[in-house]
Amino acid sequence: MDSNQLNFETLAVHAGVEPDPTTGAIMTPIFATSTYVQPSPGQHKGYDYSRTANPTRTALEKSIAALEGADHCLALSSGCTGTDVLCHSLNAGDHVVSVDDVYGGTSRLFRTVWSRHGIETTFADLASHDLKDFVRPNTKMIWIETPTNPLLKIIDIERVVTQARKLNPRPWVIVDNTFASPYFQKPLELGADVVLHSTTKYLNGHSDVVGGAICFNSQELKDKLHHIQNSIGGISGPFDSWLVLRGIKTLALRMKRHEENAKEIAEMLEKHPKVEKVLYPGLKSHPQHEIAKRQMKGFGGMITFFLKGNLETARGFLEKVKLFSLAESLGGVESLIEHPAIMTHASIPAEMRAKLGISDTLVRISVGIENVSDLKKDLLQALG
Repeated sequence: MDSNQLNFETLAVHAGVEPDPTTGAIMTPIFATSTYVQPSPGQHKGYDYSRTANPTRTALEKSIAALEGADHCLALSSGCTGTDVLCHSLNAGDHVVSVDDVYGGTSRLFRTVWSRHGIETTFADLASHDLKDFVRPNTKMIWIETPTNPLLKIIDIERVVTQARKLNPRPWVIVDNTFASPYFQKPLELGADVVLHSTTKYLNGHSDVVGGAICFNSQELKDKLHHIQNSIGGISGPFDSWLVLRGIKTLALRMKRHEENAKEIAEMLEKHPKVEKVLYPGLKSHPQHEIAKRQMKGFGGMITFFLKGNLETARGFLEKVKLFSLAESLGGVESLIEHPAIMTHASIPAEMRAKLGISDTLVRISVGIENVSDLKKDLLQALG
């Protein structure tokens, strides 16, 4: 059946997966091979070397592409590799506009790696300002996260795309869709050129793999970006690909539970006397709540909040939680909690963090799929 006729939940289980033609195995095998036998030089069955392509990785790429409504997908060794591959498409002297509140690893790549190769990045508050305030004649890429990390700003994708299309030359609009997942948000349908994922997070969902993916519709982009990926070797291995493919089968079920739990916890925290402010797109108090309602199917499982007090207040709270594991990353079935200023965003200079509002009392939680009453009790006892 045409994948365009299938609902998301069905695609998550079936897209990209075919019974193995040799054995009839219903699950995609792990093709743990580096090379493939050729009956004659240059003649093969679509695979010659696993850096270029691997059947397990192909199945994963087809699955993610179907979920994002994309024609093409490349599965990579990490989300940062996806960022790196996209940056490799630029030339010295090119300019990037990135949202200011961005994952620390992405900021680090732009600031400390690609800046040395002549790529300049302007970090911009695209939630509150127009793109035209930051672009230059040499701007080739617009980098969006929405919701952003860790302040959960919502960027109006259609607005940014509309503004970008008026520019000459027109820059690519790239959306990191890791926080929302394709279950809650489809950036390509809103006009984006490329969607990026850290498949480590919600797509895999079990905190047991590191991976990435980039999705797009253009054949020209496919040729260019696959050439770069193949040249630098930033691929998802067969076992990692199999793990993510397995995780995707329950993506829809997990995302529903993540959101249900997060809504309850956000509402509870917003009423707590020891909490200064809660940032969750599903709350009416969120500055871009209406935009989130318009461009997202749901609000996700990430919550950021500010405690009343200081660094020691936050440290004491984080040391008292029991069900929430104090760890970096997000999107797993288990609930995680972390301190961005010390952990995920420590690589961002202190002055930049202060300007953004990533303070010593800011806490970020990835709400898992446990029973929500247990999670609420844990946070309440830690808050005292």
